[in-house]
Amino acid sequence: MIKKKGKSSTEVKVVAQNIHMSAFKARRVIDQIRGRSYEETLMILELMPYRASFPILKLVYSVAANANHNLKLNEADSFISKAEVNGGALLKRLRPRARGRSYPIKRPTCHITIVLKDKSNKFLYESKI
Repeated sequence: MIKKKGKSSTEVKVVAQNIHMSAFKARRVIDQIRGRSYEETLMILELMPYRASFPILKLVYSVAANANHNLKLNEADSFISKAEVNGGALLKRLRPRARGRSYPIKRPTCHITIVLKDKSNKFLYESKI
């Protein structure tokens, strides 16, 4: 999704829903890339040892491709202005146990949102913090 606010502020937003991982595990990766430039984000995500970094890396590539294709923005002049992880629905399953009993298994999902902005608008973003 692309949002344009006024003449100077342009941002590109991408949302991935129902990713099969805990929101807590994805949030520790997202906290490392929030506010960083595009190139720095790619280096951080490629070197992180967590399983959550791969789907987030795919999202960063996707938002950069959308910005380049739809708005003709250069990835080198962009930064991650907003990145958040929200919890999704729980997949509830049953595991058979001894003596005919069952044990519940809760498989968590999460929704990941990443917003990419131009560096020229970075000072407008930092003034709101």
